[in-house]
Amino acid sequence: MAIEQTSNQENQAFIFAAGRGKRMRPLTDITPKPLLKIHNKPLIEWAMDGLHRSGIERVLINTAWLGDQVSTTFGTSYLPHGSTTPCKLTYSHEGLDFGHALETAGGVVRALPALEDIFWVLAGDVFAPSFTFDPAALRRFTLSAKLAHIWLVPNPSHNLEGDFGLSPKGLALNSSDIKWTYSTIGLYRKALFASPYCQIVPGNPYGQSAPLAPLLRSAIQKDLVSAEIFNGAWTDVGTPERLSALNSQR
Repeated sequence: MAIEQTSNQENQAFIFAAGRGKRMRPLTDITPKPLLKIHNKPLIEWAMDGLHRSGIERVLINTAWLGDQVSTTFGTSYLPHGSTTPCKLTYSHEGLDFGHALETAGGVVRALPALEDIFWVLAGDVFAPSFTFDPAALRRFTLSAKLAHIWLVPNPSHNLEGDFGLSPKGLALNSSDIKWTYSTIGLYRKALFASPYCQIVPGNPYGQSAPLAPLLRSAIQKDLVSAEIFNGAWTDVGTPERLSALNSQR
């Protein structure tokens, strides 16, 4: 199934929502993880609220496991309660097209024909209700020569060693005495998903699966990834225990 191509669009975001959610079983045996609820609202909807609140006009969501539930739930536009301006929703149905999820880099490359040169990326299973998809951050990134700008968070108990360091000049580091956890939120340029960083055929017509981390690390090695710290509430909702803990909070 071809993905709808777009042009001359601004303020786009890509949400990862294709994973099986194995650690979340048995909850995800019948419900895709992005539709599990926090305070009676689907997890992915918290992310969509943040995008809409920040003026994001178009959101592309990839799906695989039980993906029809995601597109059926939200349809082709999202209008939060009390708002009059919806954002447009489109989908990259990896499960329908290939029978499986394409992982992070594979999923982005599959969706590239429907994305502009610069776009936001985030995960539909991360809870960060106060994060602002700041237009000023987008402008700064647009004016830079960087291939990505990522937000790092204090290390949670399940990732105490962290993922990336941060230099005094605001560059992400592969090696550092102090490392932070990648929040899954970032700004990206299409060039990161092409040679020499990525060898997947443009548009990923063969459904190749590949992770994003190696691409980031290659670009970091060339000082082409900037970063900053986000200190707001953030949870990778990867287990039933974390989901329950969030729902127990007032």
